[in-house]
Amino acid sequence: MKRLMKKIEVRSANGTYKVLCGRGVLDRLPRLVGRVGGKDSAFVISSPRVWQHWGERIEEILGGTRRATILMDDREIAKNLSTVERVCRQLVRAGADRGAVLVAVGGGVVGDVAGYVAASYARGIGLIHIPTTVVAQVDSAIGGKTGVNLPEGKNLVGAFYPPRAVLADPELLRTLPVREFNSGIFEVIKYGVIGDARLFRFLEQNMEMLLRRDPKALDFIIARSVAQKACVVSQDERESGLREVLNFGHTFAHALESVTRYRKYFHGEAVGWGMIAAAKLAVANGMFLAREATRLVNVIALVGPLPAWPAISPARLVAAMQADKKTRAGRLRFVLPESIGKVRCGVEVDPAMLLQVLRECASTEAHPERQMDLQK
Repeated sequence: MKRLMKKIEVRSANGTYKVLCGRGVLDRLPRLVGRVGGKDSAFVISSPRVWQHWGERIEEILGGTRRATILMDDREIAKNLSTVERVCRQLVRAGADRGAVLVAVGGGVVGDVAGYVAASYARGIGLIHIPTTVVAQVDSAIGGKTGVNLPEGKNLVGAFYPPRAVLADPELLRTLPVREFNSGIFEVIKYGVIGDARLFRFLEQNMEMLLRRDPKALDFIIARSVAQKACVVSQDERESGLREVLNFGHTFAHALESVTRYRKYFHGEAVGWGMIAAAKLAVANGMFLAREATRLVNVIALVGPLPAWPAISPARLVAAMQADKKTRAGRLRFVLPESIGKVRCGVEVDPAMLLQVLRECASTEAHPERQMDLQK
């Protein structure tokens, strides 16, 4: 198969960096490390399970450029300040200085921790992302948001710190377990809803092919999603306005993850539920047509069943939402769809309406298309 690579630029306050999308872009890693930090400057951070699949390949590519490899738990429950401290201390022991380049090889958890470490260690060192999950390739590795969780909520401690480059190689998705791969597709659906109706239609028509990991389908959805993320964050790096669109479904999702202690859902699965809840809320609020909401729910269902809604009271979920960093003065603000391809940010809704939507979600099966009556 002929290798095609796309270079997508992302603007940041610290300069422009590139996201390289395509099969074989991993081979460009040594050259990028040399540009960022020079010879013998690469410190790799990954997880045991990712390293089992790709460690030998990364070592082969980096050769003598790699100084050390640090492995961390890549479960969401490990995305905390204790892990950040442990990684920083290992960097000290490995001899990392201000010229070090941290190469993050993994999914969103590894990328978020590595990003925060890079922003903090020696007051800032070089960072290159090699995302190995769908979520990381299309979303979390791009844009410079780093962060770790507190018991009180998700990503409450972090920094804006852009990488020097991102290598999104679809070949790295080949070894992903089915559930984890499918979970990432929900973030792609998000991009279709917030600003790319063509991408949404592609997902409606080609989901089976995508779930088979067809190379052409993967190349299309990754490049399309990356381009949209790059466009948004280049205009609003620090989430002061436009970037809020990327939070579609996430106010609900972060609450679901928090109240279940990050043990029940993959992030994308929580986003899947979050988009369903946001669609229901938008319909109830009179700003989203029921038939469009049905299209969204049906696409989510094509990916497969979601883990069930938790047996948590609506009031407790609302309390978890209010701990979210996107809340303003204690008032919940939602990103809600107006049509497929367009959302509205900063929407405040009647608290009674929100509680009713949460009750409806609790009564919906993991196959939401079976019971979700959006025509009411």
